[in-house]
Amino acid sequence: MTASLGRPLILLALLAASAGALVGFAAGVRRSAAGLAWAQRLAYAYAAAMISANLLMVYALLARDFSVGYVAQVGSREVPNWVAVTSLWSSLEGSILFWGLMLGLYVLGATWTNRHRHPESMPWAIGVWLACAAFFSFLIAGPAQPFHTVPIPPSDGPGPNPLLQNHVLMIIHPPFLYAGYVGMTIPFCMAAAALLSGRLGPDFMRSLRTWLMLPWVFLTCAIVLGGWWAYEVLGWGGYWAWDPVENASLLPWLTATAAVHSAILVERKGILKGWTVTLILASYLLTVLGTFMTRSGVFNSVHSFTQSAIGPTILVFLALATLFAVAILALRIDRLSPEGHLEPGVSRDMAFLLNNLFFVLLTFTVLIGTVFPLVVEALRGVQMSVGRPYFDRMVVPIGVALLFLLGVGPAVPWGRASAEQARRALLPPLGGAVGLGALGLALGVRNPWTLVALLFGGYAAFVTLSELWLPVGQRIKVRGEGVLEAVAHVQSRGRRRVAAFIVHGGMVLVMIAIATSSTQGVSIEAQLVRGESVALGPYTLTFLGVDRVSEPHREALVANVEVKKGGRDLGVLTPRMNYYATQREPVGTPAVRSTYAHDLYLSVLNLDAQGQTLGLHAMINPMIVWIWIATGIMGLGGLFGLLPSRRVVVALAPAMAVDGSLSPARSR
Repeated sequence: MTASLGRPLILLALLAASAGALVGFAAGVRRSAAGLAWAQRLAYAYAAAMISANLLMVYALLARDFSVGYVAQVGSREVPNWVAVTSLWSSLEGSILFWGLMLGLYVLGATWTNRHRHPESMPWAIGVWLACAAFFSFLIAGPAQPFHTVPIPPSDGPGPNPLLQNHVLMIIHPPFLYAGYVGMTIPFCMAAAALLSGRLGPDFMRSLRTWLMLPWVFLTCAIVLGGWWAYEVLGWGGYWAWDPVENASLLPWLTATAAVHSAILVERKGILKGWTVTLILASYLLTVLGTFMTRSGVFNSVHSFTQSAIGPTILVFLALATLFAVAILALRIDRLSPEGHLEPGVSRDMAFLLNNLFFVLLTFTVLIGTVFPLVVEALRGVQMSVGRPYFDRMVVPIGVALLFLLGVGPAVPWGRASAEQARRALLPPLGGAVGLGALGLALGVRNPWTLVALLFGGYAAFVTLSELWLPVGQRIKVRGEGVLEAVAHVQSRGRRRVAAFIVHGGMVLVMIAIATSSTQGVSIEAQLVRGESVALGPYTLTFLGVDRVSEPHREALVANVEVKKGGRDLGVLTPRMNYYATQREPVGTPAVRSTYAHDLYLSVLNLDAQGQTLGLHAMINPMIVWIWIATGIMGLGGLFGLLPSRRVVVALAPAMAVDGSLSPARSR
């Protein structure tokens, strides 16, 4: 019954998306108000069908309806309900269906919020995003059909991949990643609409930037949540290994971050329009490339849980989308003529440009390191790998340069600065640089790159805090307001500016924490018999024995390790080995004790079933917790910037000419 309801919903979504794309393009060509209205209705129909199909699949997973093909593939009566729900995105068919859900939500939100705005551009935008929706609906209806009926349903299923059952972060990380990946569809389509309509005015640029920022926030959090999952689950003690699938999520984030910055120059000075549109188009194409990486099986990765034959289909879509982007850029980019000019010399304008160039350079560096082994294998039949040494050698200098610009850029004024202005802006933050660098030396930091990162991080932190305080201090001094009142006025009238510096502050903290944790940690490996102890830094670790734990969906051997520091008892940490019926090898779960200074990280290398011996990997990882905290700050800052401030441009309903054609919306 569930399968027979699900298939028509997918076909309805495919029909609505295909028809809506055609109607949207026709409305754009003819500037038809009636065509735009019908394109909007079809967008709503697509969203409703796709949301309904996903809700139906969640019901089937919770009801353990094994007559549905996808449930028979990943469902299980033994797993808890939270694992049953996360099974929706644990394998190929469900993950593509979940992609459709996210795209439906984005199409619904973008169509609704812009229903009375940008009438000259929205028909094109709706047409393009429904064309993208039609492709993914085709995948769900055909190669990745999750609702096929099982003639003889099994009594139980195997459950999802054990790695996806091993940590609660699997409830959060994939939805955030999909919200970031899929969300890049909307700015891609709006950028294409700007080219097709030949318009990229300030009001449309604000909408475009908003729909770029939202998936950027989700993708930022998703990247770090993925690192957190790897840190808490895989047991090797790190959070980023330059894995191809990790890189796949980083690539669109880099270009989207560059686009967010260059969009500011478009809004303020009417320059870099074509460059900004190009970055936005590239961001979406890189998300499709990332989807190919995770769904084709061409890359071996602990993060790639699904391998199938749909890889070539996605590759064809990537080729068509790239050709479309290149064609409209070649034919229409000259329509987006600049309205101002870039100020040379020491200026915030030039800092933004350099920021963009470094982000693009970093993107190419990571992209080459990720796909080069695949290209070599395809052309020469030789298997090779590009490992961490390449990425560290190439990426670290670029990252440090970006950290430098993160401090210098906001310090200098817009427009060309005089020598005196440059001195007044750039010299005071040196105190922050010297202070943090000296603190690092005092705490034993000797790695040259880490010290440089601390110096630039201290500089950027000084600038960020100064810029956040500057308008507050001015209101207190000039108007005599209290601190809270001044903060309230500043954040309500300049919300985007405040949000930008909150994000910058989080980014500075992330980069300092990454630099420190990557170079200042210590670790040991030890083989312990029951009752034996080993020292690691200030800690004494004593193996107490093993507990056997039986859960509905797995068995586990849990090592009990007593932790003492300076003679003070800190309790017992319990790293474990989990055994799943569908997995030959056990899956380890490390135990982590986090403080604001460092993490004590314990993972099991080997474990005697009788509880007499333990192979232990123990690490002290400094500043790890600040990576998670700082990413939360960045995410909250980005969301804060999406809230409307008091100074907004209110767009009226689109004016309609006597002949029924659309005319640009007026604003006041």
